[in-house]
Amino acid sequence: MPQRAFLATEPLIRWGWIWDHLDEIRTQTVEHFILTGIAVGIGFAIAMGLSIVALRFRRTYGPVTWVTGVLYTIPSLALFAFLVPYTGLSTLTAEIGLVTYTLLILVRNIVAGIDGVSPAVREAAVGMGYSRARLFLEIELPLALPVIVAGLRIATVTVVGLVTVTSIIGQGGLGLFILDGLRRDFYTPLIVGSVLSVALAVVIDVALAGLEWLLSPWSRVRTAR
Repeated sequence: MPQRAFLATEPLIRWGWIWDHLDEIRTQTVEHFILTGIAVGIGFAIAMGLSIVALRFRRTYGPVTWVTGVLYTIPSLALFAFLVPYTGLSTLTAEIGLVTYTLLILVRNIVAGIDGVSPAVREAAVGMGYSRARLFLEIELPLALPVIVAGLRIATVTVVGLVTVTSIIGQGGLGLFILDGLRRDFYTPLIVGSVLSVALAVVIDVALAGLEWLLSPWSRVRTAR
């Protein structure tokens, strides 16, 4: 009974602990951001390559989305457990797992965005002498930007959440606080890790939305009308 009474009066958040661990919180937040950035950057590069192949050779779109879909459905814990014997408890293991969860989302949005470009626009560009590569880079890609960025935002928020799971292999960024709180039944680090992970996802999502707004002025004009 005395122990229960003590637990009942114990504060949910120990602000002193937060103050004493500010440097560690800052370090893990930066690590979380870096792990997310690397995964999304590599995933976007791979997805763009796969999308170009799928757009050029339409029969490959089904197999590409099937493979990336299978990778997306693999439970993260199972995937990390499979990779650890080969790549160890390393950043590489974390990044391989994180990248695989971005591919399906990004490939679908890139292809959907390019397919959404008006055929009349393509015909006009071809009539003006645009090559296939120039058409893709200067016409199709910019016009597909809103759909592509939408996929990028979803993939990024997904990765921010999944980075916390990599704490089981010592690479979790803010997830290390969550894991520490769960292991010790100590709410303060658990709350710090959870709240900052959500805040990081929101900040990155807003930043990507702002980037889309800056890079696609024609969308702003259409919205204003």
